[in-house]
Amino acid sequence: MKKNYFLIFAVIGFLVPYYFLLKFLNENGFNLPLLVQQLFANNISTFFAVDIVISILVFWIYMFAESNKLEMKNSWLYVLASLLVGLSFALPLFLYFREKKLATR
Repeated sequence: MKKNYFLIFAVIGFLVPYYFLLKFLNENGFNLPLLVQQLFANNISTFFAVDIVISILVFWIYMFAESNKLEMKNSWLYVLASLLVGLSFALPLFLYFREKKLATR
């Protein structure tokens, strides 16, 4: 049952960030310099950006260690998920498959 919550959060973690990205792209096109400029526009947005980057790095370390311990395959997919969407998608997705793996043991 718990693993289903992780899957629900993974879907939410995919949809909500992409909603805002699509709004940005609709207004500005694929303007990477503007995206980075707005991401680091002030101290508060920089705070959140740096916090997420550090959190993703910690997640990668944990994810690779846990994947090796549980013999989970395709760990690179969670790195890709975090780069293409973000931690809000990659972390619950990993936790879903981790719980699924633990249930088969």
